[in-house]
Amino acid sequence: MNKLPLHTPDLTEHNYKALSSLFPNAITETINENGEVVRAIDADVLTQEINTRVVSGKEERYQFTWPDKKKAILLANSPIAATLRPCREESVNFDNTENLYIEGDNLDVLKLLRETYLNRIKMIYIDPPYNTGNDFVYNDEWQVDSKQWLGISGDYDDDGNRMVRNLDSNGRFHTDWLNMIYPRLRIAKDLLTNDGVIFISIGDGEVHNLRRICDEVFGEVNFIAEMVWQKKTGSSDAINIATITESIIMYSKSINSLKLNQDKEAYVEERYKYKDEYFEERGAFYYDNLDRGTLGYHESLDYPVQATDGTYIYPNGRSHQLNDGWRWKWSKEKLQWGINNGFIELRQNSTKSGQWGVYYKIYMHVDNDGKKIVRSSPFKNLLLGILNTHASNEAKEIFGRTGIFSNPKPIELIKRLIKIASGSNDIILDFFSGSSTTAHAVMQLNAEDSGKRKFIMVQLPEICPEDGEAAKAGYKNICEIGKERIRRAGQKIITASKVNDSLPFDQDRPPLDIGFRVLKLDSSNMKDVYYKPQETIAENGELQVDLDGLVDNIKHDRTPEDLLFQVMLDLGILLSSKIEKRQIGGKTVFSVADNNLIACFEHITDDTVTEIAKCKPYCAVFRDSNFDSDATLVNFEQIFKTYSPKTKKKVL
Repeated sequence: MNKLPLHTPDLTEHNYKALSSLFPNAITETINENGEVVRAIDADVLTQEINTRVVSGKEERYQFTWPDKKKAILLANSPIAATLRPCREESVNFDNTENLYIEGDNLDVLKLLRETYLNRIKMIYIDPPYNTGNDFVYNDEWQVDSKQWLGISGDYDDDGNRMVRNLDSNGRFHTDWLNMIYPRLRIAKDLLTNDGVIFISIGDGEVHNLRRICDEVFGEVNFIAEMVWQKKTGSSDAINIATITESIIMYSKSINSLKLNQDKEAYVEERYKYKDEYFEERGAFYYDNLDRGTLGYHESLDYPVQATDGTYIYPNGRSHQLNDGWRWKWSKEKLQWGINNGFIELRQNSTKSGQWGVYYKIYMHVDNDGKKIVRSSPFKNLLLGILNTHASNEAKEIFGRTGIFSNPKPIELIKRLIKIASGSNDIILDFFSGSSTTAHAVMQLNAEDSGKRKFIMVQLPEICPEDGEAAKAGYKNICEIGKERIRRAGQKIITASKVNDSLPFDQDRPPLDIGFRVLKLDSSNMKDVYYKPQETIAENGELQVDLDGLVDNIKHDRTPEDLLFQVMLDLGILLSSKIEKRQIGGKTVFSVADNNLIACFEHITDDTVTEIAKCKPYCAVFRDSNFDSDATLVNFEQIFKTYSPKTKKKVL
């Protein structure tokens, strides 16, 4: 029976082991700056093994770097012992929703989500601080003590959440922003599916640096587009040029796996102005010339077509074959098929002295091979008709007043991005969620197209300024605003779309999920003795035995449901999974994801273990200190071997 680690993996250790397994002869030892013998990689041996040049030291090479970049990389890979604690009282429909709202520093939250949501997120949208000189930058130097922290922080809450204002007078103006965004993007990439996409809103100040970071993290080949959003129509206070646009950088995880959606609203419906009484199922159509001079000349496509009056037509109205660049779009065989099936018409042009032309019909509902289609075009990188004033109006509709949100994005903007990159059943993540526009957009789009997309919002509980509209309305931090917006928006969508009323008459339409589970980042549920069972460190630096911890290694203020969610994180079970409380063997147990996990944190006997084993869960978790006796612990393995030998057994 194995013990759960209950901390995120150390990726530097993982990478070292991977390299050592591939090239064991490159592993060596050296002396560090403290005179200690440490492990190392022999670059010369590695160069020989991979048969290419390894650049090291000060040798010139193309690279993008900044002060503390190495620390940013280590920060992305370093493990943490933390957890996410459920908060039922702030949630909506906790037991049935598949949506998540997570409060806490997004770097730590992303690390906790990495194993569970590895390759599971289809789309990420983030709107990080733009580094304008007044934006907040997350301070990840979490080693400082509370007194030191209060001395360097420009804004903080009662828990000392790590935020500083990155003023442009700061000598590390760009460096601090780069160190903030880099490790978060490193982890975000791991969460994306192979065909997943990330969108990042960014201002002019860091767009060039963001592109270079993303080229490094996602790969230059995976750049898709720099989308331009026109957020306003003008600016009366501009000094030089009125900036009315903003960039949204778009990268894929793997360009070879990428398949974006098509814009089904891109065609101009008014163009389809003709009807065909013989082929009504094809829909309306319009005509286009079958000859073109821009597709590249092919002699086999420069052939005569006989008109109804017996004359012969060549491309561009010619009377004979000529290599002038013009040719028919279709082959002779395809042309005859088009004539036989009503796709081709030969018409006289009244403006050219009765000259004949060959035209093909472009129908609304079928392609040029007669196959059923939905007309669409690729989405464009220019986002028009969605102004930031729309977001202000949306805030007023939800809260009855303006000024509650600080520079939110319009719902239609996020909906447009979701339409480009996600399917109807995908997970969408926003780890700078702010006022929860992304959650609102997901619910709204689900209501419109009967989708079942799920959202994960992550936000640091930044304190609302005391003189701001949000504080005056009673909101202490941004998380309170974001959660309340989702509550109100969900009810508004339900009322507007009358989803509930339609269900009895339309069983194919899924119920709209307007709920969310609130989870809050906290320290591990386990005492230090869980991770260091032999000893704990006293404040004076001396070693001491923690006798109390040996009796109970779980913190006293933690509930069984707290333990369950840390176990789910450790086992890679989705945090939105269905959770049921059941009575088994006279004890209350948690059954998660249709018996995928059964967890019992109460006192257990042989009978309890037997009944749980008979349920044949994929994984069973118990508290080590809750076994009735040593005999129960001894019998444990044999009981599971008898009733459920494939069950994975873990203890806390």
